[in-house]
Amino acid sequence: MDWQRELRLRQEITQAGRRLWQDGLVAHTDGNISVRLDDEWVLITPSGVNKGALKPHQILKVRLQDGSTDGNGKPSVETPMHLTIYRIRPDINAVVHAHPPFATAFAAAGIALTEPVFPEMIVRFGEIPLVPYATPGTDRLAELVVEAMQDHDAALLQNHGAITAGRTLEEACGLMEALEWTAKGLWLSKALGNAIPLTPSEIARLFAMRPNPVR
Repeated sequence: MDWQRELRLRQEITQAGRRLWQDGLVAHTDGNISVRLDDEWVLITPSGVNKGALKPHQILKVRLQDGSTDGNGKPSVETPMHLTIYRIRPDINAVVHAHPPFATAFAAAGIALTEPVFPEMIVRFGEIPLVPYATPGTDRLAELVVEAMQDHDAALLQNHGAITAGRTLEEACGLMEALEWTAKGLWLSKALGNAIPLTPSEIARLFAMRPNPVR
């Protein structure tokens, strides 16, 4: 076991929690963050702890295959959702679940972020699907999230919030920020009376500019 790497990742998770909290993407104990430690273990935030005040020693180790915990404390209730993503996406090394206000408003309204309005959104996400509602922390929610995340790195969770996944924790956090800005921009443009979609030819051009598929 590379203890220096584990310590570094624990510190990155606490920094990410503070970043999400300071940016208003989570409130109090909401949300959860995880990082793949190695082929056997995942580091994940504990249940019931303010993400803006996390300490490295509070981060828990959870076994990828069966969800068993190494150490004391209760891991996030959303652990099944995180572990399922890691199992089906070997390219993913970090997962962030948060409650960004504008994105969560779209999720509560049952509206996916699929309107082709912003070039950056198309290049970065393609589209952001909506995962149907299921009780938080259940295997059913994990199943529904995995269906959406097989081919996407971000999704809205109906009546619940949003989830992003990346090759690094920095990437996963960055995607959460970009998702919220996309939702906010779309919301404000609609408040002004119109969100003008890009033309089909421009959409095709932007899709061609997207990075190679992650899988």
